[in-house]
Amino acid sequence: MAYRTKADFLLWLAVVGLAGWIIPGGGHFLIQQPKRGIVIFVTITLTFCLGLYIGSIGVIDSVGGWAWYLGQMIATPAVRILDGMTRSGTYISRGRPCDLGQIYTAVAGLLNLLSIISAMYMAYSGRGELIGQEDENA
Repeated sequence: MAYRTKADFLLWLAVVGLAGWIIPGGGHFLIQQPKRGIVIFVTITLTFCLGLYIGSIGVIDSVGGWAWYLGQMIATPAVRILDGMTRSGTYISRGRPCDLGQIYTAVAGLLNLLSIISAMYMAYSGRGELIGQEDENA
């Protein structure tokens, strides 16, 4: 992909990062890495959903668990919608299930941060091949 200006290139990097945040693995799809994108999507989504299953959506608490909430927000912007649902007080999570659910959902967010950085770096460096894969033109 040829870029006209540096601003176009920076915009492309921002789009890759944003796609990776909105849909885990989405940035890798944009840089022609669908297999990697699928693995990332499945891993992060299952980890996040497992955390919600263990502790209910009550683990998403921007007021009482704001530090965990920051990690959870990196997983997907849908966390903001879930936070709005939990503010009503209907979904309460306490004890060990809450702790484990917060850990799983925050870890999913941090994994997504790593995948966003990976996609943006791969887009920046112009390489879309898998690590360790030989260049066919060499």
